[in-house]
Amino acid sequence: MSQNVHDQLKSLALFLSEYATTLLASGVHTSRVVRNSSRIAASFGFQVFITMFQRTIILTIRTTDGDHSYSMVSAVKHLPISFEVNSDLSALSWEAYDNHLTLPELWEKFHQLMAKPHINQWLLLLLVSIGNAAFCRLFGGDLIACVGVCCATAIGFRLRQLLLKQHLNHYFVWFLSALAAALSVTPLVLLDWGATPEIAMATSVLYLVPGVPLINGIIDIIEGHVLAGVSRTINALLLIVCLSLGLLCALLLIGGNVL
Repeated sequence: MSQNVHDQLKSLALFLSEYATTLLASGVHTSRVVRNSSRIAASFGFQVFITMFQRTIILTIRTTDGDHSYSMVSAVKHLPISFEVNSDLSALSWEAYDNHLTLPELWEKFHQLMAKPHINQWLLLLLVSIGNAAFCRLFGGDLIACVGVCCATAIGFRLRQLLLKQHLNHYFVWFLSALAAALSVTPLVLLDWGATPEIAMATSVLYLVPGVPLINGIIDIIEGHVLAGVSRTINALLLIVCLSLGLLCALLLIGGNVL
């Protein structure tokens, strides 16, 4: 009987580990990962406890009487932030709780969700470029500045996509992407095109601001997951430092025309 319970705990722990690391990598704050995982565990009559770090999670699942437990450590995946994945996986936890899905059914539905096609990278590139151009306009940039920022964002974002596929250090990627985007709008400054080239230069790197990690870090700290929240916040702040250094290097390369 004990061996059977242990096998059940281990099997569920393997699924919850995959589920939690995927959810965490997709841009979810810690409390939501804990709630969703606990909901799935409760559908099997078990309890789950999760400790999260920047790169790993420690997951312990046990029976309600505490007589049997199983723990494992898993690495957090590196996935693009996706609100669609977040929503789908959260819905899966409710489906498991309401319909008492078996573990094979959970695995099947999980793989189906993860196999769904993601947004086309070229469409994403276009939307991000237009969105950053809108930021330029919001801060007072003229039409020429907005067009320049749109083109610069496309160059920097595409560079980021390519470098991340090479599994380079993401701080270095953020620096190079910011440098490339900022340098791409330097013709506006050097040739004095438009009335607001300084706004184009300043907003060309805004697409790199890590808004989701910053928000999740603050939410984690407020909700008591201080360790995870502080690590996320520090990581986000380091990314901001890297994009700032990229912009600074571009300004230094063109001299004091914008300073």
